[in-house]
Amino acid sequence: MKYMLLATEKQEDFDRRTHPVEGRAHVGAWKAYTEALQKAGILVSGAGLQPPQTATTVRVRDGKRQIQDGPFAETKELLGGFLIIDVPNLDDALEWAARSPAAAYASVEVRPVLPPI
Repeated sequence: MKYMLLATEKQEDFDRRTHPVEGRAHVGAWKAYTEALQKAGILVSGAGLQPPQTATTVRVRDGKRQIQDGPFAETKELLGGFLIIDVPNLDDALEWAARSPAAAYASVEVRPVLPPI
């Protein structure tokens, strides 16, 4: 079963970044975590994201495309990155989510991934 681990951060955390990856004080923890996921053979894919201000949101309403700069919703926590892992069950996914460096300073949402259509 595939699960997506969504790391959310506060705006202040994005603002402290000096570089998308190298500027993060906890880059060593992330490297160790992703290496552990790879060694366990469960990492499918993942990536960090640029700050929310770089986002562009697209909606279609009444057949017309609407474009909005910035994040898709007003919220206190913003999507910072994701990992997709392939583990036997939700309990295993939750265990790996708890090991994520993001769990220590932000939050990690665990969500099942639907199979392709």
